Amino acid sequence: MNSDKTRFEVVVDRSRCCGYGLCAAICPSVYKLDADGLVYVDSKAVPPELEEEAREGAEACPAEAIWLEEIKSEGE
Repeated sequence: MNSDKTRFEVVVDRSRCCGYGLCAAICPSVYKLDADGLVYVDSKAVPPELEEEAREGAEACPAEAIWLEEIKSEGE
């Protein structure tokens, strides 16, 4: 079913990350912090059930180092 497919991917600009950690506090299933406190993701794909939480985590970033981009399916 198409509604279960990943529709968004996470884009992380680690050079802008200041290590506030708000993203990981809001959505630890998507956003992780390394030993220096900088954000990374295990997978760029955002599971549909975590879409809202991932968006909230990205929007909470004061450095605007994270955003979601829609994945375009072939033919769009």
